[in-house]
Amino acid sequence: MIAIIDYDAGNLRSVEKALEYIGENPVITRDKNEIMKADRVILPGVGAFGDALGKLRQYDLESVIHNVAQSGTPLLGICMGLQALFDSSDETKGVKGLSVLSGDILAIPDDGEHKIPHMGWNSLNFPKKSRLFEGIPEGSYVYFVHSYYLKAADEGIVAATTEYVSHIHAAVEKDNVFACQFHPEKSGDIGLEILKNFARI
Repeated sequence: MIAIIDYDAGNLRSVEKALEYIGENPVITRDKNEIMKADRVILPGVGAFGDALGKLRQYDLESVIHNVAQSGTPLLGICMGLQALFDSSDETKGVKGLSVLSGDILAIPDDGEHKIPHMGWNSLNFPKKSRLFEGIPEGSYVYFVHSYYLKAADEGIVAATTEYVSHIHAAVEKDNVFACQFHPEKSGDIGLEILKNFARI
């Protein structure tokens, strides 16, 4: 069973539908016992960093996310779910992230040419072998919606990158913790293959 953590994150249903499409039986929940019993856990999300972290703490989900990460159960952060796993964000100064992984979320610089937020399809490069991207061709396009991007403290955990004004750490993988800045649930066949890979881990 795949648990989708419910903290009023916005894109829960689209993640649920994509997982059902590939034959999984996801459960949207904020019940700690149900989350801890799950075979895999997804932390989705859209919206502002401060609001997301506030909701996670309001629903007392911070400790359960740390427990999942430490338990060895595969954990996948998507979009704001990726950003929440790190230390801080330019979007909401003074709000601490979950610090499951080390790094900061930075504002995409306004160069006067590129639209911000970045909304659209960008290609991925793979600096290292990753279970999440097994069988996914280099240069595959996925769908992004974001104004802020990850700069991981340890480049060794970066599983995918893309270029949009800045060099963006688009996905990470460390032990059982995975995260994507892009939306696999909105990225067509490539995105479904990424979700299938996660479901097989």
